[in-house]
Amino acid sequence: MPSASEKHHAHQPTHEVELTLTGLSCASCVGRAERALAAVPGVTEPRVNLATHRAHLRLTDPAALPRATEALARAGYPAEPVHTTLEVQGMTCASCVGRVERALTALPGVSAAAVNLAAGRADITHDAGVAAETLAQTVTAKGYPAQLRADHAAHAGHLHHDDEATTLRRNFLIALALTLPVFIAEMGGHAVPAFHHWLMGAIGTPTLWLAELVLTALVLAFPGRVFFRIGIPALLKGAPEMNSLVALGAGAAFLYSTVVTLAPGLLPETARHVYFEAAAVIVTLILLGRWLEARAKGQASAAIRRLVELAPDHAVVVRDGIEARVAVADLQPGDLLRLAPGERVAVDGLITEGSGLIDESMLTGEPVPVTKSPGDAVTGGTVNGNSALTYRVTATGADTALARIVRMVEDAQAAKLPVQALVDKITRVFVPVVIGLALLAFLLWLAFGGGLAPAFVAAVAVLIIACPCAMGLAVPVSIMVGTGRGAELGVLFRRGDALQRLAEARVVAFDKTGTLTQGAPALTALATEGITEDEALRLTASAEIRSEHPLAAALVAAARGRGLPLAEAQGVQASAGRGLTATVDGKTLLIGNLRALQEVGIDPEPSLLDRATVWSADGATPVHLAVDGRHAAAFALADPVREGSAGTIRALHDLGIQTVMISGDVQATADAVGRQLGIDRVIGGVLPDGKLAAVREMGKGSVFVGDGINDAPALAAADTGIAIGTGTDVAIESADAVLIGGDPAGVVTAIRLSRAVMRNIRQNLFWAFAYNAALIPVAMGALVPLGGPQLSPMLGAAAMALSSVFVVTNALRLKRAP
Repeated sequence: MPSASEKHHAHQPTHEVELTLTGLSCASCVGRAERALAAVPGVTEPRVNLATHRAHLRLTDPAALPRATEALARAGYPAEPVHTTLEVQGMTCASCVGRVERALTALPGVSAAAVNLAAGRADITHDAGVAAETLAQTVTAKGYPAQLRADHAAHAGHLHHDDEATTLRRNFLIALALTLPVFIAEMGGHAVPAFHHWLMGAIGTPTLWLAELVLTALVLAFPGRVFFRIGIPALLKGAPEMNSLVALGAGAAFLYSTVVTLAPGLLPETARHVYFEAAAVIVTLILLGRWLEARAKGQASAAIRRLVELAPDHAVVVRDGIEARVAVADLQPGDLLRLAPGERVAVDGLITEGSGLIDESMLTGEPVPVTKSPGDAVTGGTVNGNSALTYRVTATGADTALARIVRMVEDAQAAKLPVQALVDKITRVFVPVVIGLALLAFLLWLAFGGGLAPAFVAAVAVLIIACPCAMGLAVPVSIMVGTGRGAELGVLFRRGDALQRLAEARVVAFDKTGTLTQGAPALTALATEGITEDEALRLTASAEIRSEHPLAAALVAAARGRGLPLAEAQGVQASAGRGLTATVDGKTLLIGNLRALQEVGIDPEPSLLDRATVWSADGATPVHLAVDGRHAAAFALADPVREGSAGTIRALHDLGIQTVMISGDVQATADAVGRQLGIDRVIGGVLPDGKLAAVREMGKGSVFVGDGINDAPALAAADTGIAIGTGTDVAIESADAVLIGGDPAGVVTAIRLSRAVMRNIRQNLFWAFAYNAALIPVAMGALVPLGGPQLSPMLGAAAMALSSVFVVTNALRLKRAP
């Protein structure tokens, strides 16, 4: 469990870098890449994610980035080229364009630069080790001020799995076309003796084996070369991984069969068998598994892709009274945009003209559209209803709410859960152990008289079946799908390890004001004597309209909510702590507390006094109205409980979780809200330091939910801090998870989702480890002395591919959670 100090440290500004790596295929690759990064001076906290193929690292020295990319390339996992867009000022002609392009392409690591004079933009393709700041400084030094352009193109990495799936599909189909003749010739002959005899009579064994050699060589040299290109160097460096196992298994089968074909005299006659079909089928099946895995991982990251694609590419901007359709990337804060009915909001802004409904379900998960009018904020990616609106841009690019959400989800997906540490320790030694077991199986078969061919088959089968792909994917792919699903439901995990801690929650503490309640007083009840409710409210609001007191604002809002016409008030006089007097429509009004009535000799009406007493006991503030010296009405003003609060508390109890409410209000008011909601324990009259102490007393498994600046220390101190998304930025930055909407029911969703993710991870880990524990002995031949079969390398390849696909497919079930 991270301490408050650790969380605080995590919030300090750091130079963080994210790279997309190639060549990752299993947990061993992840460990090797992380160790390569950790060995680079200036690099701290490297995290490599197998599911996203991304590496996150912190730099204490910006100059360490080129060294980090070099280390990754040497380890066999080079970073993909990066595409950066700069905004360039001061260019006036084609000569300027040429100077900028030459300055950029002269930089080491820059492979291409295209400058657009009209758009004032430079698009650069470069190595990941070249910092974007370096590019901007280079252009600026040439006399053309440049700055990094922040837009959604930065998230194009989410297409990575699609590109990977396309490449793997092509390689698989090529391998399949070359493998089928080999497979049919060998296995068809075993299954149908007549076919075997016909084939031997038609072309003969030597010719058949030569044809199989050529076809298998093509499989290994082209679609299968990735295993050798990565696996053999890793093996030679003493750090074998999954590709090394495939390269050893398929390569050994091919070389053994080649010796049998071209130099049979080197082997005893009983050992002259070819295994070309095993080598070819192993590669083909593993490529099939990787293709299916990449497709599934693409689905796993679909949530972020859908978020990124929500923002439209173009918008209608009004400049100098002229409307023009421009690219969203060219918008600037302050621009005025037209929003047609049914159109998506391009970027964040404030409504300036029109009113209507906006569908914000992509943000909050709530299906009911929200009414917007001038002055209200709109968020990029949300959908306009049937009204034409105009709004002014307040944020673009990486500063928009949508971009921040995407970054939060990406950061959570890149996190390593504590449970991952055990997996990393095991996989670090797993591949060397497997190679040792393969060698042991080979020697045991020879020692006990099994013969060279069966010994060879056993060794190859062990190498192939034990690939640790499923182990490496078990945790990160579940995190990927789970955090993506959370974003769809309006729950953002700012730190992925919050998933594991939240699943272990045993007590949830809520701040009251703004979290369980709406955060502002409102009229909750009204009683009258000798006057109608509407008339009492109209007179009161007419007198209070100029008051700045929150209770006065609540009364005025209630009157306007009923559509009551307000009159002009004369002679308004306020008395601190009592109320005010005024004349409205010729009637003398006194509005205030009970003491204000008694001080001027007005006798309270018993029925109204009784109602006010009940309201006070329930935590509301009574306000009384006297008209022409007679007690005429009483109003109950309180901070109303949010609509979903009571259901949230019941749902938490159903999950076996204790609930606590911590409030700065007096104990009586807090108790009234606690009774209304059914909260187990209520702590009132608490200052911010008191909230912090109360949370610390809860110990392990504590969750705190808040929305204000004064909640930030408690959010940081809790095992898991959850911020209401309508709250302050300080609260959100201190939290581990954020509820985008204001509904506290999101806490239940977050806990259910985290439990579903952890359950899914346990299932994946059990499958991955149990699969290897059960099948490695079978591949070694443990069943043969008992009359069982010896496992074929081809079946081992199929089982290995199935294992990875199973893990990813199981994780995809989280798309329907919780």
